[in-house]
Amino acid sequence: MEIVKQYEIRGLEGEVTRLNFAGRLVDYWAPNEAPSHLIVTHDGQNIFDRKTATRGRTWKLAQTADRLSRASGVVPPAIIAVFHSGSKENAWGRAHDLAPQEPFQNGLLVAQEKYRTVRLEDLSSNKYLETIVSTIIPTITKQIGFTPKRQHTALLGSSMGGLATLYGIGRHPEIFGAGLAFSPHWVIGEEPLVDAILGALPKPGDHKIWMSRGTRALDGEYQRSQSYADTRMSELGWQAGRDFLSKVYQGAWHNEPSWRRQAEDALRFWLAR
Repeated sequence: MEIVKQYEIRGLEGEVTRLNFAGRLVDYWAPNEAPSHLIVTHDGQNIFDRKTATRGRTWKLAQTADRLSRASGVVPPAIIAVFHSGSKENAWGRAHDLAPQEPFQNGLLVAQEKYRTVRLEDLSSNKYLETIVSTIIPTITKQIGFTPKRQHTALLGSSMGGLATLYGIGRHPEIFGAGLAFSPHWVIGEEPLVDAILGALPKPGDHKIWMSRGTRALDGEYQRSQSYADTRMSELGWQAGRDFLSKVYQGAWHNEPSWRRQAEDALRFWLAR
């Protein structure tokens, strides 16, 4: 692990630090006070830095978390933003990192044409998640001087990262107490993927799950699968409004500004005592 750079962002005290974990870039920010909560995000390029963000637009997640937390009289959460490995040279790197590995490698059919050229043997989300929980989180939390508790640790992502969030809760329920999944990309596997991922979640009671979607562009294609997911969550015993919440945002797009606006509601749900 090596420090790549440190930089400031508008509206936030302190600095964001960029680390390189054997080729995997990770940005993190922590408040000056000792935090009690931790958010780990996928698609870390889009969280803090406009220079790396898609179309130059970030989630402004830290600013939102800082504002909500201070209004409630609590210390804001630390945020770890894990970059995906997609690039011009590695066009399918993001899919390799974030597509739920076991369901597809165990025979679940890829329903979306654009992903049928991805070699299933190259999927690496299990290793990706294991690196997060066994290396990235311990290294950074040691640097900032706190030990996160499961009930105070959330995994967050959008689109394919929304799937990786729910898949990650199922694989590492002892690490993550909450999954905040924006616009989960169910259409890559449709209802069979919903069954596979939600069926692997821990039993309800000790975790929180958030899902949301918009109604425009790609998000408009999620209605059927997300409605099915909502029904399955209820059938699996998750209590709407208590440990599970699914929201539809009319007019919202499949992009960072839309997820930025939804993040405030998701954080309120997670941080509520």
